[in-house]
Amino acid sequence: MKSLLFLVLISVCWAEPHPDNSSLEHERIIHIQAENGPRLLVVAEQAKIFSHRGGNVTLPCKFYHEHTSTAGSGTHKIRVKWTKLTSDYLKEVDVFVAMGQHRKSYGNYQGRVFLRESSENDASLIITNIILEDYGRYKCEVIEGLEDDTAVVALNLEGVVFPYSPRLGRYNLNFHEAQRVCLDQDSVIASFDQLYDAWRSGLDWCNAGWLSDGSVQYPITKPREPCGGKNTVPGVRNYGFWDKDKSRYDVFCFTSNFNGRFYYLIHPTKLTYDEAVQACLKDGAQIAKVGQIFAAWKLLGYDRCDAGWLADGSVRYPISRPRKRCSPSEAAVRFVGFPDKKHKLYGVYCFRAYN
Repeated sequence: MKSLLFLVLISVCWAEPHPDNSSLEHERIIHIQAENGPRLLVVAEQAKIFSHRGGNVTLPCKFYHEHTSTAGSGTHKIRVKWTKLTSDYLKEVDVFVAMGQHRKSYGNYQGRVFLRESSENDASLIITNIILEDYGRYKCEVIEGLEDDTAVVALNLEGVVFPYSPRLGRYNLNFHEAQRVCLDQDSVIASFDQLYDAWRSGLDWCNAGWLSDGSVQYPITKPREPCGGKNTVPGVRNYGFWDKDKSRYDVFCFTSNFNGRFYYLIHPTKLTYDEAVQACLKDGAQIAKVGQIFAAWKLLGYDRCDAGWLADGSVRYPISRPRKRCSPSEAAVRFVGFPDKKHKLYGVYCFRAYN
């Protein structure tokens, strides 16, 4: 029997991309680790960065070749790509890409992101005018020829997590409604990490609420019978993942500082809800949202014993210094309820945005 000789020729082709913006977005890249020559390394000097809404931040990222001090070989264009990681870890949101002199930003990052480029090996990303949705984990990817490497940086925002249920009462929101409710109250749906940090800071809430990854959880610092049993350990209790369209729970929202002034309107009389809305408008402001009262209380130490209307029709008041007749046992945003808008009379909290 004749022996057969199979010759397998494997070739890898590398095409220089066309230097327009569309090539940055649609270029297909094969990632292969080169066995010879200096290995590309991407490094983030800090794994976690802290900032706040409205601020500017730099996500650190630099690239090197192992055993050399050079940033690149000079034979291939270097491509830098920043993406935001999502909770399912299989999807990424495009943020920014650069190759040569070409730059492209995506979505609500347009006009707010650019490379620092303090040196030839600096791929750090600057994000300006931070918004609540910027919170999360970002991946810096550097590609040169057949080599590539990545680093991940987490962006944390200073802020406050608060539980929310609508006028209809507890457990009336599906996931999509929960997202909208948080946005309506100057906040976003909280992540597990944000809820966990809030629990470590003392948040105790027995009603289960949606989180941004689609899970339903609640934080307990004082175990008791109605909340999992008095003999259980403190922690964030997890109900698991539920149908986002059909299942109904409360929601945990997250908000940060704001660019404006939150205040209790001094008015000669108490007001119905509609009168409260008009009184704020007459004062050059708007009736405040729930996220704004929580941000003022947590981040600014706002303290006022007067119950006042908020935009969602609820009545609340913020106490930073517990005292008799004003939340004697704990600092909190006290919830009065959703009174009759046409007949009940209260004060009002307003918010005036800075230009």
